[in-house]
Amino acid sequence: MRKAFYGNGKGMRKDKQGNRMTASPYRFISVTKEEKELVIYNPTEYPLIGQGAHAAVFKLSEDRCVKIYADAEQAAMEAEALKAGQHLSFFPRLYESGENYVVMEYIQAPTLKEYLKNSTYIPASIVKNMLGILKKLKKAEFTMLDFPLRHIFVLENEELKLIDYVYAFKREHPVPIKLLKDLNTIFLRDQFLLQVKRLEPEIYREWEKYFKQNRFDYRNLTAEPGSDGEAVKVNDADLHSLIGKGHQGAVFRVSEHQCIKIYGRPRHAEQESKVLLKGKKLPFIPKVYQTGDNFVLMEFLAGPDLNSFLKKQQQLSEDVTRQLLAILTLMKKSGFKLIDAPLRHTIITKDGFKLVDHVYSFVRDQERPLELFRNLHERGFLNTFLEQVKVMDKETYKEWTKNPIPVDKEGTVWIR
Repeated sequence: MRKAFYGNGKGMRKDKQGNRMTASPYRFISVTKEEKELVIYNPTEYPLIGQGAHAAVFKLSEDRCVKIYADAEQAAMEAEALKAGQHLSFFPRLYESGENYVVMEYIQAPTLKEYLKNSTYIPASIVKNMLGILKKLKKAEFTMLDFPLRHIFVLENEELKLIDYVYAFKREHPVPIKLLKDLNTIFLRDQFLLQVKRLEPEIYREWEKYFKQNRFDYRNLTAEPGSDGEAVKVNDADLHSLIGKGHQGAVFRVSEHQCIKIYGRPRHAEQESKVLLKGKKLPFIPKVYQTGDNFVLMEFLAGPDLNSFLKKQQQLSEDVTRQLLAILTLMKKSGFKLIDAPLRHTIITKDGFKLVDHVYSFVRDQERPLELFRNLHERGFLNTFLEQVKVMDKETYKEWTKNPIPVDKEGTVWIR
């Protein structure tokens, strides 16, 4: 039976029986990888403050944290990178490393993803700092010249700190593919690139040349099915054009007006192609240009998803309800079995709402839009939505409410 250990982060620690501990308590934390998730054993009082695919991070004090890895090789890789970058101001300070852990500086600041939330522009000072970091990484001979927004922290005076250097010497990313992908999801990619072109025209030309040379033929794109509950997997080299991925497929932008969805399983491509082609005259269906055994080439929908839009609204407008109701009514009349319009799959375009992700529309029976109900409940708009539907279409309202909407103990709507 393993003992539980306790301590307050100062001096010699003792276990519950009062015995002195000869090792730092965090050495007794274990992290293992089992299928699709990390299994964490933490017999200490150090709180878990973050975890990724391969490691977990625990807060040791106000200025230190420990990152514990499931794979000792990855611990060694990150320790090597951290040691090599200690002379760079944007690296966290490294205090200690061991077989499966590193102890480093704990950064108390918002991530750049949080900092830019709901922003309509990216400050020039931030862009300058990011470009400065990329140049210093390159000069220090790191090969991973890339970082997602969640790994960048914004300190006072917009100074930046970066974390997660496991693959800093192991992966070749001569251009910031992940960074550009993240900026694209919050509609700041084009503005960022314009500033790069103005501030560092030579770097901009290098990136432009790289993307032209590595422009892919969508017929060669592939996606591998993920584990249960996980998104499909795609090649890192294709990430610069990736605009989204889910359980069934990954979507890449191939031109100004077109995107392609690559599926992990051929049957999903077949199922969605059937829906899109049969429903091509329906106003909410994206235009389809070509289909194949594992892909659908369709129109790129320029606009925010409805979930992002409603996060910024104080109330639900009747126009939103009217458009959602029209889509759901047309689905039923057109023979769809799955009647639903999740907010994240509803795109606001200049031509009205468009709906994406129709893999199960003809094969899964669901008479009520339960995921939409859950999404609206999370936004605090479900009751308003139903009251508006009651005024607009009494028969549909009666049909949706004749049986109680299934909810759990926390009041969350069940989808199935």
